[in-house]
Amino acid sequence: MLGHRAVNLEDYLDILKRRWWLMAVPAVVLPIVAIAVTFFIPAQYVSQTLVLIDQQKVPDDFVKPIVTEDLDSRLASMREQILSRSSIQPIIDKYNLYGAQHLSMDDRIDLARKSIDIKPIHSEIANSNGLPGFFISFMASDAHTAQQVCAEITSLFTGANLRSRADAAEGTTAFLKEQLDGAKRTLDDQDAKLRDFEQRNFGKLPSDESNNVSLMGTLNTQLEAVTQSIQTMEQNKSVMEAMLAQQSQPTSAASVVQNPQVQQQELDDLLKQEADLSAHYQPDYPDVKAVHRKIADLRKEMAQTVSAPAPAAPGASVPNRGDSATVQQLRAQLRGLDLAIQSKHKQQDELEKQIGAYQARLQSTPQVEQEFKQLTRDLQTSQAFYDSLNNKMNQSQMATDLEHRQQGEQFRVMDESNLPDSPTYPKRSIFALGGLAAGVALGLLIVALLEYKDTALRTERDVWAFTQLPTLAVIAWSGEVGEMKLSKRDRLKRLFSRKTPKKVVVDAPA
Repeated sequence: MLGHRAVNLEDYLDILKRRWWLMAVPAVVLPIVAIAVTFFIPAQYVSQTLVLIDQQKVPDDFVKPIVTEDLDSRLASMREQILSRSSIQPIIDKYNLYGAQHLSMDDRIDLARKSIDIKPIHSEIANSNGLPGFFISFMASDAHTAQQVCAEITSLFTGANLRSRADAAEGTTAFLKEQLDGAKRTLDDQDAKLRDFEQRNFGKLPSDESNNVSLMGTLNTQLEAVTQSIQTMEQNKSVMEAMLAQQSQPTSAASVVQNPQVQQQELDDLLKQEADLSAHYQPDYPDVKAVHRKIADLRKEMAQTVSAPAPAAPGASVPNRGDSATVQQLRAQLRGLDLAIQSKHKQQDELEKQIGAYQARLQSTPQVEQEFKQLTRDLQTSQAFYDSLNNKMNQSQMATDLEHRQQGEQFRVMDESNLPDSPTYPKRSIFALGGLAAGVALGLLIVALLEYKDTALRTERDVWAFTQLPTLAVIAWSGEVGEMKLSKRDRLKRLFSRKTPKKVVVDAPA
């Protein structure tokens, strides 16, 4: 009747007194059955090995490591490589794993993958880099097989680590070598462009500007000196021509007329020279003073010539009369002056051309400087990139040598794969506890079902819950009355409910 009303603690205790054997029997039987089942389950042995991670022997300040990937990621990547079919199938064939189960190769590979366990060991030290190591375990039905397969898988991990680091170092070195070759070609091209540009613009480069200014100043000084020399020579020539005219034969009237004309021409030349010098220099400049003095002297000579008697015309000279030595000397000197003046004029033209060339260089210097800066900047950028790649290449080569010498980070087997002395599965203690828990649960379920279907009225609350009527009387229990008339089932119930309350409710006869 308990399924039709609320149950309190007293009811639970009453149920426990009456039904304890229904819970005790499964709680005892099921653990025994579970332990017995373990004898029919194939035993599984687990072999385990400890792999520690040795850091690089050479300090990082001297040789930068090539492989900087997080160890967790590398370990996961190596796990996937080792658990691949190409790595697992040779081990299955070698040790005939799961051969007695008559499974396909795919199923055997899946079972082998599930039997492999890799457990990283995380460092408990704060701010530590990477992992100190990891465990590798393998589960098999035979202890020796588990040990051998675990050792095989461990060797795969250590070998994969060495190969991956060596491949990474060699791949990095090869990549940097290609990049360095490309950077060298670019640097050579930039260097060739700059060299061709310097050859095409020789003398126009920014570094030549100060030299060009200095040279142009020197050429201007030389040009002024040549110009003054020409002027002096022309003045001397005029004087010599006048002297030659005076030393000529005086029989000709034309010579009398010619001498003042020569002096006048020389005076005009001096006046022009004076005007040109006055436009460029101050009155106290030495050349200006010299011209003033020459003009004054020439004017005095012209005045004396006008006051002197007119000489005879050269045409009236005596026939077949030879020139005097003085005239011949003057004529030779005039010819020498003419040649010297011609040479100075050529020198003057050459200097003017050179000055014009340097002026053109100076005028084109800003444009050339802009192009030169662009080429220089490109060359510096290429040089910096080449130097950077060269340094990285050297570092990569040292790291590659370090890996080949096995002085880099390595997986060191600390504990070899052990030979298990007892099976890991099944654990009889765990099966016993599971059987006990299942027996108790089964007993509680049986008791609950029986109590739910039981409609016997044992207390006044049962009567009220069933009839909703108050109890008229309660008759004390007497074990002897009518006991022989009870059925076998009722006698069993009475036997197991001897310790029920001494009072029961008796239904009135109809």
